[in-house]
Amino acid sequence: MGSFKLGVEVVGAHDLIAKDGQGSSNPFVELHFDDQRFRTTVKENDLNPVWNESFYFNISDPNNLIRLHLEAYVYSHNKANNSKACLGKVRLTGTSFVPYSDAVVLHYPLEKRTIFSRANGELGLKVFLTDDPSIKPSNPLPAMESFLDIPISLPEEKTDKRHTFHSLPNANNSQQKQNSPPVPPQQQQMNYGVHEMKSEPQAAKVVHMVSGSSSQPSDYALKETSPVLGGGRIVGGRVVRGDKPTRPSMHDLVEQMRFLFVRVVKARDLPAKDMTGSLDPYVEVKIGNYKGKTKHYVMDKSPEWNQVFAFSRETQQSSVLEVILKDKDLVKDDFVGVVQFDLHEVPERVPTDSPLAPEWYRLKDKKGEKKKGELMLAVWYGTQADEAFPEALHSDAFAPGDSTSINSSYIRSKVYHSPRLWYVRVNVIEAQDLVPSDKNRFPDVSVKAQIGNQTWKTKSVQTRNSNPIWNQEFMFVASEPFEDHLIFSVEDRVKPNKDETMGMVVVPLSSVGRRADDRPIRPQWYSLEKSLPDAMDKDRAKKDKFHSRLHVSACLDGGYHVLDESTQYSSDLRPTAKQLWKSASGALELGILNANGLQPMKTREGRGTSDTYCVAKYGHKWVRTRTIVNSLNPKYNEQYTWEVHDTATVLTVGVFDNSQIGESNGNQDMKIGKVRIRISTLETGRVYTHSYPLLILQPSGVKKMGELHLAIRFSSTSMLNMMLQYSRPLLPKMHYKKPLTVMQQDMLRYQAVNIVAARLGRAEPPLKREVIEYMSDTNAHLWSMRRSKANFLRLTSVFTGLLAFGNWFGEVCKWKNSVTTVLVHVLFVMLVCFPELILPTVFLYMFMIGAWRYRFRPRYPPHMNTSLSCADAASPDELDEEFETFPATKSANLVRMRYDRLRSVAGKIQSVVGDIASQGERLQALLSWRDPRATTIFMIFCLAAAIVMYVTPFQVFGLLAGFYFMRHPKFRHKTPAAPINFFRRLPAMTDSML
Repeated sequence: MGSFKLGVEVVGAHDLIAKDGQGSSNPFVELHFDDQRFRTTVKENDLNPVWNESFYFNISDPNNLIRLHLEAYVYSHNKANNSKACLGKVRLTGTSFVPYSDAVVLHYPLEKRTIFSRANGELGLKVFLTDDPSIKPSNPLPAMESFLDIPISLPEEKTDKRHTFHSLPNANNSQQKQNSPPVPPQQQQMNYGVHEMKSEPQAAKVVHMVSGSSSQPSDYALKETSPVLGGGRIVGGRVVRGDKPTRPSMHDLVEQMRFLFVRVVKARDLPAKDMTGSLDPYVEVKIGNYKGKTKHYVMDKSPEWNQVFAFSRETQQSSVLEVILKDKDLVKDDFVGVVQFDLHEVPERVPTDSPLAPEWYRLKDKKGEKKKGELMLAVWYGTQADEAFPEALHSDAFAPGDSTSINSSYIRSKVYHSPRLWYVRVNVIEAQDLVPSDKNRFPDVSVKAQIGNQTWKTKSVQTRNSNPIWNQEFMFVASEPFEDHLIFSVEDRVKPNKDETMGMVVVPLSSVGRRADDRPIRPQWYSLEKSLPDAMDKDRAKKDKFHSRLHVSACLDGGYHVLDESTQYSSDLRPTAKQLWKSASGALELGILNANGLQPMKTREGRGTSDTYCVAKYGHKWVRTRTIVNSLNPKYNEQYTWEVHDTATVLTVGVFDNSQIGESNGNQDMKIGKVRIRISTLETGRVYTHSYPLLILQPSGVKKMGELHLAIRFSSTSMLNMMLQYSRPLLPKMHYKKPLTVMQQDMLRYQAVNIVAARLGRAEPPLKREVIEYMSDTNAHLWSMRRSKANFLRLTSVFTGLLAFGNWFGEVCKWKNSVTTVLVHVLFVMLVCFPELILPTVFLYMFMIGAWRYRFRPRYPPHMNTSLSCADAASPDELDEEFETFPATKSANLVRMRYDRLRSVAGKIQSVVGDIASQGERLQALLSWRDPRATTIFMIFCLAAAIVMYVTPFQVFGLLAGFYFMRHPKFRHKTPAAPINFFRRLPAMTDSML
């Protein structure tokens, strides 16, 4: 494996400043990185030069990469005096370096080198990391003076003798070596594992009822708990450590669960059991009534299983562990031998101790005498912090006395990663030299573009010269790795219901170019083939001389965030291109402790029961806990961690019943309920331990399905960076520079969910489509009378403050309270006489309100509120309408058409009303401390504004404000201003909507 290198492809620049006195420049680029310097060739008299030259830097210390910088200086060569003038520079940090497979060409605006210099234009670079041994670092030229006729030593470089100029004479040869290298180790440091740890024995929990609304039923309220977790007892969000010192560990948000781990590795020298001398061995691990089985091998006397079994210590009813080797038979399995362990002598293992080494044990018969054959085993006591915990087959995966264990793929915990989604932008421009089958008529031509099951079709164009023009643009969703193809079919409408294919083009998505901004896409001409196999044949186009052609432009748009979930509950807002990602601002830790009082979802042995698992989604990472079989009060105690890049995102945790285990009502995993938590509502460093009610809406009404006990902690890496997020746009820049329409967003979101569901459905164990759709709220946009009423009531509640103020002012005018009225008159006279006190008084008043409400700030994350959602007051007819399928199943076609139209239109009205309500709720959130960091920023602003307004004449402020709002478009940015970004990041009551 070769050493790591940094590759830089200097593509080109545009709109450079003229420096030669004749309206032009002679630009070249110097690259500085890790005490190495490379230089491109000079492009004479060109303000828009194109280089396409590649350079490779050695990285002396890959672990120090994040602290290194790449600097690109654009100079203009002056031939008259052999000098150079700086046209601008670009500076990139080590956090923006990505592997070659993720690299795209980015155009960076040129910055000033000094305060007094000038800079204009942009520089196009492609920067990537590689460890490909076939790629060598760039070599210096023999004589740099002859290359550029510029002195090597510059004034600012005289004292640094370590710098060496290098250049790559032949850029084309180096570009051919750019394969897709593997990701360097520094890009692979992120570890998404299951995080557990041991804790002290669990003590009694302290439970406090917390109701989010006075009208919320107490049974549906949040419960604050004080459990004993791995780090100590949680009291009021703080960790109170016990008297016994514990080992430091990151896995401190789960309760300790002790397990007996049994690793069955392999066997040797086994005896023959059948008359043929063969043996079909498998191992049965047994403690009391609990059993677990390995897979069996056919005719193998030296099998290797390497399977781990975990038995909860709480359910152990015996002091002896039996590991029995058996021979698989059609009628009755034969006993081969047994190894027994006294559980009082089993050693304890505490991570981070080394794993226990397996040993060979001689088999014994039922009388305890030694037999032929040996088993390699390892037996130890541990907790869920053990690395064997995720892969183990657990005793709670099967009922006591069950002799057949459940397939482990159905019950194991699993970490999934959503596929990386891209928007594919396609523009069908025109076609040339089309040959219709019937030359006696003018063809009516359209183009169908297809990726997988996504299809778009252009309008039909009737042409007389066989050169139709469409110029229509479409958007698709694609996922990595790009296995699908972009297929174009040129079709002629020969009859009203019959289209005839005139030609086809197949474009592999892997060959489509990528971009991260709104740079123009270079269109290409493609030869049309008669059939799909011909279009797939790359060599066929070279055989035939004449071809009809199709003019198309296509690109992978990496500057967007691909919306694959409901926008109000988004868990990730980053663009597709990794080069545009910012560093993480914090970490989110989730401990899924247990569920209590679950409703039975199936019947087993005459009683109701459930086989439940939890799914948590945040960003690209989905996690699934192990399935707890046959329990209405399951204990999971699994901990997971996510990186947080934006606090204006939502964590979703759902509980489901596993349909793969036992007899269920169908093949779908039944939903039990879910919890949503917005990250911005969490205080940093506090541990939130609450029991959340699992509420679900059914045709019979709202129903509580149980409670889910969670432990959550949000910690920040940089408080300043997190505060600055409130001034940044919520979505990537491309969403504002080239926004998508509402119809495009809905269609693309639907396709994105389908792709994610198909990819995660192929994992083992699979995450089913109904789980993906429920977690992503895919049906939230459909019409519901209940949701519409709830949004309308939210809207009216926002304006209750204005109505209350109007009623109070009416009472003042009516002199109902003489003292209050006199005080208002005095205040009014003061403000009229001293108008400069109006705004300082208002801001100071809001600051004091925010400070007063700090004592009453919410101490818990928002949760489902049935009263806010109007779920407790919905009529049976409204619920029947809400659970009606789409499209409707009514008998009359006319009624169905009108009903579907009403639901579609009303759904948009419902969304608009909800958006208006959200804006008002964000105003209320300024001083409500629902987002503690946003309220802190606003209070600091109010205090500063009050002071500034006090010392600044009102007339000056009015002039400045007027000139600012009427400023020239040249001084306006395409992205929203910082106050608008701050306002859009404020939380609304959507997190509490059911």
